[in-house]
Amino acid sequence: MTTRSSRLFSTTVLTLGFAFLYLPILILMIFSFNESRLVTVWGGFSTKWYSAVLANEAFLDAAWVTLQVAFVSSTLATVLGTMAALVLVRVGPFRGRTLFSGMIYAPLVMPEVITGLSLLLFFVALNIDRGIVTITLAHITFSMCYASVVISSRLVSFDRSIEEAAMDLGCTPLRAFMTVTLPIILPAIVSAWLLSFTLSLDDLVIASFTTGPSATTLPIKIYSQIRLGVTPEINALSTIMILLISCGVITASLMTKRAEQRKARERAEAVRNS
Repeated sequence: MTTRSSRLFSTTVLTLGFAFLYLPILILMIFSFNESRLVTVWGGFSTKWYSAVLANEAFLDAAWVTLQVAFVSSTLATVLGTMAALVLVRVGPFRGRTLFSGMIYAPLVMPEVITGLSLLLFFVALNIDRGIVTITLAHITFSMCYASVVISSRLVSFDRSIEEAAMDLGCTPLRAFMTVTLPIILPAIVSAWLLSFTLSLDDLVIASFTTGPSATTLPIKIYSQIRLGVTPEINALSTIMILLISCGVITASLMTKRAEQRKARERAEAVRNS
């Protein structure tokens, strides 16, 4: 009876938690097909708001800027995060290690308002015109720490004897890293890239400090529209973003799972052959 009650309690809590997280998203997606312009009144099924979004040049321009910034910032943040993770995990104690690790992890706990304001003052002091470049630099700044954390967790559990065996067979440290270490930690690198990409797509506070009149990201555009009132057009745009991100995450998960299965089969074959 106790076990059954505990199972019922866990199921109820889990159901309520998922409902709290995903029910608003489901309602948003349903009302994106609403015929009526009133988002709280169902007027029938229609896809006209999706056509309106695709015909809205302001939304399309903001989406293009957002994708550019997200792709470049997530790629550079993943590269820098990988380098930082290698230094933190592979390099032994060195002078300034505590300061270095603190600077890497500081954006994780720093309020976004403080980060955005400090970056704004930095760009103003250097007399850099705010636009796509400043937004990209800002997103690299806070995305790199997340990428470093994800990749560091994989490097900590990495069996270095495999890499050492490759070097014993004649590989240079660089070649051993590229041919042995990198393929093994690649799922973590992909996860770090996806996390950085999602954070860049979602950012509003930091981008609002570092943007200029020549560049407006999609979250800023949506926020400015919502201040005038939520419309089904906003719901349609949000639904498109949700579907695109979901497809990307599912595709990456499937690719990672297939890669792990292939490596497991290769290891099993190697064991049988030996």
